[in-house]
Amino acid sequence: MFTLPADYTKLNPYERRIVRLLYIEKQNHKCYYCGEDIDKLPPKRITDKPINWKLFPEDFLKYPIHLQHNHNTGMTEGAVHAYCNAVMWQYEHK
Repeated sequence: MFTLPADYTKLNPYERRIVRLLYIEKQNHKCYYCGEDIDKLPPKRITDKPINWKLFPEDFLKYPIHLQHNHNTGMTEGAVHAYCNAVMWQYEHK
């Protein structure tokens, strides 16, 4: 149904969920960013980085696993912990 990467900007919420699940399977249930188990909390080396939560939407942490995408191309890159997504956004501008 979907090929990876997918254009994030053209996916509805249901399709984003499906693509996120495909990435989780493709990544062997590991976070695209930190490489740790996607179903567990991100490692301390990630969570020790302070996050300015004012930069993010109010419900940013509502879902523990996010679909990472390139903000320039719109193409998906992988499934990440929500906190890893915040680190990527704040520190690496991804």
